[in-house]
Amino acid sequence: MKRLITIIVLGILLPTILLAGEPRTHIDETMVKFVAAFNAGDGATVASFYSEDAALFPPGAERIDGRSAIQTFWQGGIDSGMKIDKLHSVEVDSGGDFAGEVGVFVLSVPGDSGVTKVAGKYIVTWKRSGHTWQLHRDIWNKN
Repeated sequence: MKRLITIIVLGILLPTILLAGEPRTHIDETMVKFVAAFNAGDGATVASFYSEDAALFPPGAERIDGRSAIQTFWQGGIDSGMKIDKLHSVEVDSGGDFAGEVGVFVLSVPGDSGVTKVAGKYIVTWKRSGHTWQLHRDIWNKN
């Protein structure tokens, strides 16, 4: 009887656990898609990785709230010719419906004297939405 109860409980819980996925795996997969969309010039897809109530905290600028405003912000960088050379998650800690990520990036930024490589670091809070994880709070600065 105990074995039957265990099998039933696992049959109910296991699909839910698997669908929610490990945050690290989902975050790594999302970052690959984020870079591909950014470098392809697709600000709408980049913004779709953020929660509806997400916020950006760009260095030296005001807070940017909401997916639509985030799309406008990133599209501006894309339209300026910026490319992401590297976006790498260094650590991920999670609990419940939130996960924290710390990572590093390298950008190619065009300017008057050619393309400059800009390296930096970031912290992102991820929020579980159904069976996926979405960027919720995003802050970064250069090294």
